[in-house]
Amino acid sequence: MLNEDKADIATEEALPEILMRVVSELHDVAYLIERIEPQLLELGGEKVLESPNSLKVLQGIDLVVQKTRGLAEFIDTITGSIPADWMVDMSTALSLVKLADMQKALGAGMRHGHSQPLSKAAGDFDFF
Repeated sequence: MLNEDKADIATEEALPEILMRVVSELHDVAYLIERIEPQLLELGGEKVLESPNSLKVLQGIDLVVQKTRGLAEFIDTITGSIPADWMVDMSTALSLVKLADMQKALGAGMRHGHSQPLSKAAGDFDFF
């Protein structure tokens, strides 16, 4: 019975710490999406800007970045008012995260980690 209690305690973490890791991940997502736009312009050339559909896609990319950053700032701001002793069991939530790096960044022991190395060289990719 004692071992089961220890397992439960190991998966509980302070909610503010968890939310700050989510904030970090959201900033990473915004950055990664932002990197798409120049690539589309490079691939399509100036003609991309002449197409109404392409402009809608580019505007959509901008909107997604703004919304992602807005969510990050919202969570960051409300996290400051959450008591540090509020604990949350993360085991089920973490088991639903399919990307191993993101699961690690959101999991216990990481403080404001990043699942996506922002310094990856151009041309780097992961097999999955």
